[in-house]
Amino acid sequence: MAITFQHKLIFAAQLIAGCVIPACVAAQPRTPNMPAPPPMRFVSRADRSQLDAVRDPKSRLRSTIKLAEDRLARAENFTTQKAYDEASVEVGCYLGLIGDLRLYIGALEHDKGSTRDLYRHMEMAVRPHIPRLAVMRRSTPASYSINIKDAEDYIKDTRAEALDSFYGHSVLREPPPEKTATPGPPKEGPEGLKRP
Repeated sequence: MAITFQHKLIFAAQLIAGCVIPACVAAQPRTPNMPAPPPMRFVSRADRSQLDAVRDPKSRLRSTIKLAEDRLARAENFTTQKAYDEASVEVGCYLGLIGDLRLYIGALEHDKGSTRDLYRHMEMAVRPHIPRLAVMRRSTPASYSINIKDAEDYIKDTRAEALDSFYGHSVLREPPPEKTATPGPPKEGPEGLKRP
């Protein structure tokens, strides 16, 4: 097979393109690293079926906390393996379970002592999760650590909600400030004198 002039031209064009295009790409400014998308908060079907089988509120709380701790442990393992996308999925499942528990307890009657006990147990269960999330956040890249910080804030809000359930009826709220009329220019009296 003879190499023709056309083949030589095509080869030369490919050689030039192979040298010029990478140089052009290298000259373009790089875009900053985009943050990772936030994890989707959801409860998996397997977890949902396991939770729906439990009817007792205390058992439901224990089951949910156990499932959430398992998800958090998986997220920690993925973080140590530097599999940040998988860790993000597990954090999303963890937050979904905690959010589901908040909704479940929030739908119960608040005046009952048993509901306050559930809130107390929930607060004690999620309290140790905050330092675990902080350790994960420190060992993840900046693009993923934003999502872990949001998870920490969500758990702090969960604790605050649980603690507020104890003080909802016993704390006196300060009434909102009354609106006062803004002082205008002094009014003149009947004799044309200004009143103080």
